[in-house]
Amino acid sequence: MTYQIAVLPGDGIGPEIIEQAVRVLSALKLPLEIKQAPVGGTAYDQFGHPLPPETLATAQASHAILFGAVGDWKYDKLPRAHRPEQAILGLRKALGLFANLRPAILYPELANASSLKPEIVSGLDILILRELTGDIYFGQPRGTRDAPDGPFAGEPEGFDTMRYAKSEVSRIAHVGFQTARKRSGKLCSVDKANVLETSQFWRDVVLEVAKEYPDVELTHMYVDNAAMQLVRAPREFDVIVTGNLFGDILSDEAAMLTGSIGMLPSASLNETGQGLYEPSHGSAPDIAGQGVANPLATILSAAMMLRHSLNEDASANRIEAAVRAVLASGLRTADIYEPGTTKVGTAQMGDAVLEALSQG
Repeated sequence: MTYQIAVLPGDGIGPEIIEQAVRVLSALKLPLEIKQAPVGGTAYDQFGHPLPPETLATAQASHAILFGAVGDWKYDKLPRAHRPEQAILGLRKALGLFANLRPAILYPELANASSLKPEIVSGLDILILRELTGDIYFGQPRGTRDAPDGPFAGEPEGFDTMRYAKSEVSRIAHVGFQTARKRSGKLCSVDKANVLETSQFWRDVVLEVAKEYPDVELTHMYVDNAAMQLVRAPREFDVIVTGNLFGDILSDEAAMLTGSIGMLPSASLNETGQGLYEPSHGSAPDIAGQGVANPLATILSAAMMLRHSLNEDASANRIEAAVRAVLASGLRTADIYEPGTTKVGTAQMGDAVLEALSQG
């Protein structure tokens, strides 16, 4: 069987980091058919839209999508529907990518790069499971208007709607319980049920689903407390399941516990196992083209792709072991550099991973 892989490099540092991930994938000698397509600002420049129909069709026909990053300040004045970031939202919606997996793992060699003391974060291994296609990012109605009533009636106002259907909460809860079952058997559901009706509904549905998983220990935590506990005692968490808005914030907070967001991969899956895999960081246009970006999050995203969409666990393990070996050898890109280590660029880090892969 040949695996169809859509590769969407995007903007900024996207093409540079994607190049290294594709090199690593190619070295595995798996039956991969890779097809590249433009996305984001690059696609807008060529076709007048951040997600052209041809790119979407390529993604839909693939087993998995390897995505770089999108965005650049020069596009900020475009109508919102044409901004690069709409490409990723469009892909999530069109492919039904409802489950976002964001691991936050602290490699021992990077303990000093964390924003917290090593004794607090050493051994950190958290998985944040974020619902990705509902919540306030997609809820309707939304927009701007003159306030129709209340103390500010007649004034211009902006509004968005937070909403979740039962099936949306139920399916992400099932993924959460199943994921926790494969790890330590602990699942923490994060909400704001003390003030939000949507969150109380979320909690009620999660409790209902929990009856099917008596072997998993379920706890609940308000999002403000979860944010505090992530910096106070992060190792108390294993799997966190939460909504789109809260997951967006908490996963970036967890990223800084690991020393650099440049180390963190992510996966976004639909109900068939098709997934979009991307680094957790952005397009970083300020360093694009300089050859200094960290490609490891993208390389690790490729490993997640092999594991979750292609069922190639052995190859995923090889990539992850190669990354650990490179870090243990003391090589660092600028974002994780510290005195006593060796600073390398994007391509050099890719070379090192390939060398470690060949010896593994």
